[in-house]
Amino acid sequence: MALRRKGRSPAFFSHEFFIQNHVDMMSVLIACFLLAFMFETTANGALMFLTVQHNITIPPEEEGEESMTVYEYGARDCATVFFYTTVAIVLHGMVQEHILDRINRRLHLSKAKHGKFNESGQLVIFFLLLFLGGVYILAFVRHPLQYQHKSFVAKLMYFIDPLLRLKLTALSLYLQKRQKFPTCSVILTRLGFILFVVHYFVELIFHVCRIFFLIDEDYQRGFDVWAVLFVLGRLMTLTMSVLTIGFGLARSDNRRLDIATGNFNILPIRVCCLAVVCLGQAWMMWKFINFQLRRWREYILWHANKKKQLAPRPKRELGM
Repeated sequence: MALRRKGRSPAFFSHEFFIQNHVDMMSVLIACFLLAFMFETTANGALMFLTVQHNITIPPEEEGEESMTVYEYGARDCATVFFYTTVAIVLHGMVQEHILDRINRRLHLSKAKHGKFNESGQLVIFFLLLFLGGVYILAFVRHPLQYQHKSFVAKLMYFIDPLLRLKLTALSLYLQKRQKFPTCSVILTRLGFILFVVHYFVELIFHVCRIFFLIDEDYQRGFDVWAVLFVLGRLMTLTMSVLTIGFGLARSDNRRLDIATGNFNILPIRVCCLAVVCLGQAWMMWKFINFQLRRWREYILWHANKKKQLAPRPKRELGM
């Protein structure tokens, strides 16, 4: 009886080695950051990676009031982005190993469905967290004076999340296809939050329906609901963008370029913003229409083949 040869381990610092061990590598890196808190000499340096650094203290306007601490963005936030990127990679690996892989073993999916199931499973959790986070932050934005000390930190973490997803995709998922997520701007924050919440909710519904379809191919009703929500989401995005950028900012009294204060309310920038939004929504609708037409053609072809199979075949006459 021949002995079974062991598979060759990938070379160090190769793509295959990083794919197989990226979660362990990031876990060790996080442990090093946490270990740095145990020593006084390295605690201040490690704290820069975990918290927002660019804080501003506003003195009280009246006697008896407390001073308020608010935050702004700056160069040192790159350290925070780096640390939470490693946390996202570890969480991604934990979800894949302890949730999705166990479900895949029970379902016995094919190789093609296995990749799609892993993709939709990861994106369902990603979109769900971003949708709930956006709704939570929008509740703060409605009361800016009361929650001003909390709002920027929450907004920063929310806008960092798609960037983390982009980095996670580039670092650890070479072998699977992933969707690209748009990065965010720090101006027009409230409009951006609302549009992101709408977009993430529609994507969440799509991937939930996709998971149910991979489990049971007869499940089609969820995609009809997603199609309606997708079109409504695109119309809502266009309507709110035109009303806010095209009409609201155009009637503002402060229509000048001031980079120091972050005011970019001038006609060329407004036109560029509207053009980007409109072209992006048109491109998404074009892909959506092509997807629906392809799905409709496949359904007609399947229905025609089914009719041919059910049609009675004429009997042959036996010759003498």
